[in-house]
Amino acid sequence: MMQKTFLVEIGTEELPPKSLRTLAQSFAANFIEQLDNANLEHGEVLWYASPRRLALKVLNLNDTQPDSQIVKRGPAVSAAFDQAGNPTKAAEGWARGCGISVDQAERVQTDKGEWLSYTQYQKGQAVVDLLCDMVKAALSKLPIPKPMRWAARQVEFIRPSHTVTMLYGDELVPGTILDIQSNRIIRGHRFMGEQEFTIDHADQYPDILEQRGKVIADYDKRKSIIKQQAQEAAAKLNGKADLTESLLEEVSSLVEWPIVLTAKFEERFLDVPAESLVYTMKGDQKYFPVYDNQGKLLPNFIFVANIESKDPQVVIAGNEKVVRPRLADAEFFYKTDLKQRLEDRLPRLETVLFQQQLGTVKDKSLRIEALAGYIAEQIGADVAKAKRAGKLTKCDLVTNTVFEFPETQGIMGRYLAIKDGESIEVATAIEEQYKPRFSGDELPSTNVSCAVSIAEKMDTLAGIFGIGQHPKGDKDPFALRRAAIGVLRIIVEKSLPLDLLDLTNYATSLYGDKLNNKNVVTDIVSFMQGRFRAWYQELGFAIDTIQAVLALNPTKPADFDARIKAVTHFRTLPEASSLAEANKRVSNILSKAQVQIPDTINTALLEAGAEGELAKQVVILNDKLAPYFNEGRYQDALVELSSLKSPVDEFFASVMVMADDEKIKLNRLALLKKLQNLFLKVADISLLQA
Repeated sequence: MMQKTFLVEIGTEELPPKSLRTLAQSFAANFIEQLDNANLEHGEVLWYASPRRLALKVLNLNDTQPDSQIVKRGPAVSAAFDQAGNPTKAAEGWARGCGISVDQAERVQTDKGEWLSYTQYQKGQAVVDLLCDMVKAALSKLPIPKPMRWAARQVEFIRPSHTVTMLYGDELVPGTILDIQSNRIIRGHRFMGEQEFTIDHADQYPDILEQRGKVIADYDKRKSIIKQQAQEAAAKLNGKADLTESLLEEVSSLVEWPIVLTAKFEERFLDVPAESLVYTMKGDQKYFPVYDNQGKLLPNFIFVANIESKDPQVVIAGNEKVVRPRLADAEFFYKTDLKQRLEDRLPRLETVLFQQQLGTVKDKSLRIEALAGYIAEQIGADVAKAKRAGKLTKCDLVTNTVFEFPETQGIMGRYLAIKDGESIEVATAIEEQYKPRFSGDELPSTNVSCAVSIAEKMDTLAGIFGIGQHPKGDKDPFALRRAAIGVLRIIVEKSLPLDLLDLTNYATSLYGDKLNNKNVVTDIVSFMQGRFRAWYQELGFAIDTIQAVLALNPTKPADFDARIKAVTHFRTLPEASSLAEANKRVSNILSKAQVQIPDTINTALLEAGAEGELAKQVVILNDKLAPYFNEGRYQDALVELSSLKSPVDEFFASVMVMADDEKIKLNRLALLKKLQNLFLKVADISLLQA
């Protein structure tokens, strides 16, 4: 067999920049699946993507499929022939489908009896006869939420397509894709290089496109050029470019021939909150802001042009002219917002609906005020500051700046609060109410901020669960899962002594009679415990460790975390496996006893030896570990309990628990119950698997 390179390029109008990488990678994955299904051997599959093309290059692709055998099993012999030995309709139908007569079928003996069988030998097809259909299949599976039609054509794709090139080595692969005949024409850059040229061999791609068409088809190469040149440009300004991954990806998807340039804006705009300027530059213009080494915004920005101009200064001046009115708008909004105190905006929140059944955003603000104060009191934070911040949390939602730049909510509240003379803690808490915003995001920085952030999230959970709008499947319009994880992360990572049951009871009470879900408290606590399971599994903790702790229905997140870590450490001890098995045995015995087990052990009924020794150790540890449990020193407690391995092993080896004497039996069950309860102070280790 010969091996050659296969190339397919789909030339389109501008593709959606935020999904360009996904489209290209999906195209490659789908085509690899087609190759594997066709049993075609091949080398590396490379994908290329630019604003106006998707392309694949398959290295070392065999020119022919291998021959194959297809075994078609028919009915059992017992069902294939009647008593006279004539073929049944089932056998004749199967044979007809195989293109043979029944007497041409083989008989195969299996452990389930004898069956009719037919082996069909299929000669491998030439790869050029398969490639067009394989490309069609790969394109049909692309993640395109809203395909479109164009001109008078009936085919649909993500954007109108104009060229299709399929080459196997130097051979043109015939076929029609998206109503376009395959040909050798490649389109270059709109304004540079050759706008159209022909390609003779698949191996020429993508170099020929770069050299003649002035298009860098290699997505990661473009991205690397932009990143490196932007960093160098920022360094010349003695600054650092804000090269967030999402914006870098988007810009890489917008240009075919990246030219990195630097521009500036008037320094007077730096009096405006930096976040508003950055939102304008990054969100609207796709510019990279530049910061100095202290993290302060500089009056410069870096942008990427899609053309190599003879006079770059004209391009720079044009971009400066475009961004100036946008920055002026941000300046105007901010100066207008400064004319009114943050607190004076609270009445306007009565016109903003939180949820139809739950009232306005002003109602929510007042609930957050009360709940933040309640939480602050429990965690040792300044109650007055927490309540003040809670009251002002949502006031910036009715500012001009937040209306124009929604991503600045909370941030604008901080600026206005400081301008109004509020304390730094209050202003910071207003900004940090939304933290953590996403997985891995930083947490609120102070206890006042923690109180406000937890209150904001618990109020949402209480209200939405309270009217029965639980998250269903992947639908979570109020981001309740994120809110729950946020609360848990703050409590656990900040080691706050908060109880979910207590928090939920208080949060729901603030709604008065607006809630109609009678099980709201149970639903919320159960939901948050479910988030525990998912979160800790993601962190790498064993599922049976998590289940062992959840079996106790813990409602204090920091306490849950301590128990999880204690059980995880316990499992590293040599005694752990034996004690887990012993606890399983104890649990089974007690569950099957079906008698009233005494709460105390009668020492007079204990036999000398293993029984007496175990009872002695249980009593000693019960007294010794009481302060450990009260202080949450679960790891130390389990280490101490590991010393029970030998007494427990000896007890089960020499003592019959279910004795004939009823009093002795009940006393031994009481001993086992005491033993079990010691471990249950931490977790149900009987659930641990070996």
